[in-house]
Amino acid sequence: MASLSRALRVAATRPHWSPARGLGPRSLTSRAGSTTEKSVPYQRTLKEAPGPLEAAQGPRQLLPSTANVVVIGGGSLGCQTLYHLAKLGVSGAVLLERERLTSGTTWHTAGLLWQLRPSDVEVELLAHTRRLVSHDLEQETGLHTGWIQNGGLFIASNRQRLDEYKRLMSLGKAYGVESHVLNPAETKALYPLMNVDDLYGTLYVPHDGTMDPAGTCTTLTRAATARGAQVIENCPVTGIRVRIDDFGVRRVTAVETEHGSIQTPCVVNCAGVWAGTVGRMAGVKVPLVAMHHAYVVTERIEGIQNMPNVRDHDASVYLRLQGDALSVGGYEANPIFWEEVSDKFAFGLFDLDWDVFTQHIEGAINRVPVLEKTGIKSTVCGPESFTPDHKPLMGEAPELRGFFLGCGFNSAGMMLGGGCGQELAHWIVHGRPEKDMYSYDIRRFHHSLTDHHRWVRERSHESYAKNYSVVYPHDEPLAGRNMRTDPLHEELLAQGCVFQERHGWERPGWFNPGGAAPVLHYDYYGAYGKQAHEAHAYSGLLRAEYTFDFPPHHDVIKQECLTCRGAAAIFNMSYFGKFYLVGLDARKAADWLFSADVSRPPGSTVYTCMLNHRGGTESDLTVSRLAPSPQASPLAPAFEGDGYYLAVGGAVAQHNWSHITTVLQDHKFRCQLIDSSEDLGMISIQGPASRAILQEVLDADLSNEAFPFSTHKLVRAAGHLVRAMRLSFVGELGWELHIPRLSCVPVYQAVMTAGAKHGLVNAGYRAIDSLSIEKGYRHWHADLRSDDSPLEAGLSFTCKLKSATPFLGREALEKQRAAGLQRRLLCFTVDEKVPMFGLEAIWRNGQVVGHVRRADFGFTINKTLAYGYIRDPSSGPVSLDFVKSGDYTLERMGVTYPAQVHLKSPFDPDNKRVKGIY
Repeated sequence: MASLSRALRVAATRPHWSPARGLGPRSLTSRAGSTTEKSVPYQRTLKEAPGPLEAAQGPRQLLPSTANVVVIGGGSLGCQTLYHLAKLGVSGAVLLERERLTSGTTWHTAGLLWQLRPSDVEVELLAHTRRLVSHDLEQETGLHTGWIQNGGLFIASNRQRLDEYKRLMSLGKAYGVESHVLNPAETKALYPLMNVDDLYGTLYVPHDGTMDPAGTCTTLTRAATARGAQVIENCPVTGIRVRIDDFGVRRVTAVETEHGSIQTPCVVNCAGVWAGTVGRMAGVKVPLVAMHHAYVVTERIEGIQNMPNVRDHDASVYLRLQGDALSVGGYEANPIFWEEVSDKFAFGLFDLDWDVFTQHIEGAINRVPVLEKTGIKSTVCGPESFTPDHKPLMGEAPELRGFFLGCGFNSAGMMLGGGCGQELAHWIVHGRPEKDMYSYDIRRFHHSLTDHHRWVRERSHESYAKNYSVVYPHDEPLAGRNMRTDPLHEELLAQGCVFQERHGWERPGWFNPGGAAPVLHYDYYGAYGKQAHEAHAYSGLLRAEYTFDFPPHHDVIKQECLTCRGAAAIFNMSYFGKFYLVGLDARKAADWLFSADVSRPPGSTVYTCMLNHRGGTESDLTVSRLAPSPQASPLAPAFEGDGYYLAVGGAVAQHNWSHITTVLQDHKFRCQLIDSSEDLGMISIQGPASRAILQEVLDADLSNEAFPFSTHKLVRAAGHLVRAMRLSFVGELGWELHIPRLSCVPVYQAVMTAGAKHGLVNAGYRAIDSLSIEKGYRHWHADLRSDDSPLEAGLSFTCKLKSATPFLGREALEKQRAAGLQRRLLCFTVDEKVPMFGLEAIWRNGQVVGHVRRADFGFTINKTLAYGYIRDPSSGPVSLDFVKSGDYTLERMGVTYPAQVHLKSPFDPDNKRVKGIY
């Protein structure tokens, strides 16, 4: 047997990869099929690929002619989805597996389950998986899934890493997840074989554990078939049949296989690495890539029994307990892409590339020194699928009704499988999941990106390479940048704009007094023979903000905020989604889609929400009523009937588009949804001097009487026709200008010229975040999500409940209002000057009652503000008396800070400033 140290020496004799050197002559990709003779000595003990006769066998049972749902793929997600569909009472659900259950990727997965992640939704998903495999399935079937509760230990080699773990610990308290921060001596007592000399501390989670892929999938399918589901193995899918209905909508009608077809209105793509192939059968884009992912299994280690699994993120290595041995693996900066995904690959493995894997061995030996003399029993290098943001792909595909995704799990398909399988089943049966699954929803990606090869590849690589990096609040990707830029991009770049990326769009983050900081082409961090950027100003600015303290550019953002409050700031918001809803049934559609009454006279603009049938908030946006026009212009299409102009945050524009489109299709409304996002720019001028500045640029009277709040007009700005709206997202007097693309630069320059004597400055979204939280304005997908109702979020004013007009979600809101709110969004301020970013635990009278969704520093009030939902621990409604009678603290990284609760915004609670009253 080879020892880890010998493997290290063997690899050291070859050209060794480093970020600075790159891989040199070694090929970036592998075209290998299953494993051949290895180049280092060890014995492989895992399952071999099936022989020709076994693989050639067809299914053992006849295919049904029809099914309510067909799940494609018998891995973790396919089995979990089938089980949860059956549990919801779906009869006639069928799972098709081209080989045998767990083939492809699930069978060789490590099966680790860590309960804490920097996402409240993921903590909930993981909790369901753990409950299912550790208790529920065994109670239901009498079968043991193979679950082992041996605990988890996160290693911190520096203060920032330990701060990250302390944030997880505080979040865990809101969900009842036990965890403990240990010092090096305590860590040594828990794990005697560990080297703790270089440790800063650890986070111990005693109820973490290890899942068995085969045992879990077997138990799931046994339980599913007992409830009437069918599992058919050795049945490759060859096609998806699609029809176009009378309204031009593409819908699933059947699944074709080598052994017959199944009529079905619903297909679920759980094909893992092969999900792209299945997607292409249906004309659906699936943005994922396949990569080699590896670990090695050691010989027996005396004293390792019952030790917790270990994640040493700074060494990019994990150590999984495997009986009396360890599995050693991790994430490297130079993973191998599997370019030509073979449809014959089932239970095979790739050759392990020791040049790539060596870095994990170094980290493992440093952490557990006995490994230096421990033999290698086997290596496991198999395919896994990875996505551009390291999040799964779920939900109904926007291109095809009835085609759902449950794939791209980035090696986390076992631990996320239970929670995601449950949510996907709800999605299929009820039209939406129970939890807020936006971060996993395929509709989060703009349609221009999902089949863009370079973007998918670059972003997937970076997400893989940074999987073990600290998750900092203000980090930005370096891969796949400059995909979508607005007309002001170069103008602002020259003025020091530090851009953020939101689903392809470059939007202003903040403005650097030190000058331009362009985002350079992606260098793959020096891997694959690429030359790493030696001088990259943008990357340097990002690295400077790798902290959980106030960032070094805190005072720069402070100046942008205070100038907006004291004079004026101009914000480039051109990345916004800009849609027209027009046609004969547009008013009917608007009445149903929007929670507020938007059918007001032309010239009115309304802030509203869009809800789902459970009363959750799918979006918040502004809707402007248009007058009919037979003549098209850059600022409005020609239309008959009614028309509305919709403006929504650019990061969620695709989600909004898909939600509206689905509602229009389901109700067969005769109207059009037109996307003009790329055709129009948008700048917003906010602050007490905004009226004086714009009065020099616009040919319209901007007085309160002539141009009231929440109205819009077509006006000329420096000779260019624009749509001006009197709105504010920061709580100041201000206007938005919606501008045809070719007019953006001259209009912006005219505004800047007029504003020079008034102290007008450029400002970005970091300032917007601070200013808006100070005013109490909600941010969708932060303090307002698809499982939050407007009543819970304090937005009842956006709901036309006093009218008799039906709208989507109304019944749910009425029931909620009658029963009383089970949770309520509250504003907190902290007097001590301490940074908070969200995920902090909220304590009331010594009990945890929730966690912070969104937090920032308010420069005008000079305090940290935080928003979070609280519940009554006794399960009663959260009344205003309950809110007022509590004493509150917020827990940040294990330390609690006294907090004041506010029922109104602490800044300008009477809304005088937006009315121009200063």
